[in-house]
Amino acid sequence: MRILFVGMPSSIHAARWISQLADQGWEIYLFPSTRDRLNPYFRNISIFATSITYSVKNASNVRCIRWTGLFSLMDKAITVIRRRTFQILWKASLYLIIRVLKPDLVHSLEIQHGGYLTSSVRSRYKTGFPKWVLTNWGSDIYLFGRFPEHEDRIKVALKQCDYYSAECQRDVQLALKMGFTGKVLPVFPNAGGFDLERTKKLRTEGPVSERRVILLKGYQTWAGRALVGIRALTLCADVLKDYHVAIYSAFSEDVAISAHIFTQDTGVSVEFIPHCTHDEMLKWYGRARIYIGLSISDAISTSMLEAIVMGAFPIQSSTSCANEWIRPGVGGFIVPAEDPEIIARAIREAILNDALVNNADEINGKLVRERLDEAVVKPQVVQMYRDIIMDKE
Repeated sequence: MRILFVGMPSSIHAARWISQLADQGWEIYLFPSTRDRLNPYFRNISIFATSITYSVKNASNVRCIRWTGLFSLMDKAITVIRRRTFQILWKASLYLIIRVLKPDLVHSLEIQHGGYLTSSVRSRYKTGFPKWVLTNWGSDIYLFGRFPEHEDRIKVALKQCDYYSAECQRDVQLALKMGFTGKVLPVFPNAGGFDLERTKKLRTEGPVSERRVILLKGYQTWAGRALVGIRALTLCADVLKDYHVAIYSAFSEDVAISAHIFTQDTGVSVEFIPHCTHDEMLKWYGRARIYIGLSISDAISTSMLEAIVMGAFPIQSSTSCANEWIRPGVGGFIVPAEDPEIIARAIREAILNDALVNNADEINGKLVRERLDEAVVKPQVVQMYRDIIMDKE
């Protein structure tokens, strides 16, 4: 089997998903949908390299293919050509690679980059385009589908692709409403499953109620609402005196300023977690009593899944598909993304109620073993690809 993925080379989610296929003896290729560095988690894959020199010293059996045709032209011209011209060359390169490689399957991981790119190439084919799987990530449809400039492009891609996959039933229904008539694939987390034996070793020993770290996702972007989280922590600071707040993925100066003022006003210490490996980040989840993830749009939120795998009690915004995973008030709290008072009440309850967080860990642990264990997920994913190849329709 020969599969060409079109996706973000820097994405840990793409790397983890594709790694599920690394030991099948299949030919796996990646065409980059963005100009980013290669995530070292990729293994047993060939990636088409452009002007970026991909570092593969930490990756296992990764081969960089230097495309000698249009990519060479792109390398020489990138400093002088306009962005539009570059995009034309990028699309032309993918078109030629599909013609030459003749993959059995093209799989676009994410819509706004990989999906749109593949769609533009698919439009040039009258017949003979390989089977195409389009995977929805995060806000691809739930948020971007509400904007006219994206809605039309999403509908075109959904009309062109043969298979659609998403990590929550909500987005499956949205795709069907937007006109998708192909085959819906099984719902899986976009990053695949977890090695539960390994993650168990990364957890702090003892009950979750003994942990004294509160972990906050630091995104303050078009979707992320970390500042609302800091405001909520301020509102319940009276119960946080023995706790330490750790913030990760905080790229906004506003978050740093707000956190500094929070510490000055409350005396509660805050630490910013620098960029780290996936295992190191899992250790942080494994030290946390509470995980807080707030955004105006998301799918499952891989961060929330990582939290429940590592035992942290999740407080997740209702704009995700958390309701398809946790029972509100039992396995975690599902809250409005922009209401600090409700979020503060959820934090307070999770701090004061030891039984709540310990029972949630037990309940979520059963869910994790049933739906997130890679020993369960991986065979189903591998079989999904086999079924697609064998599908004659």
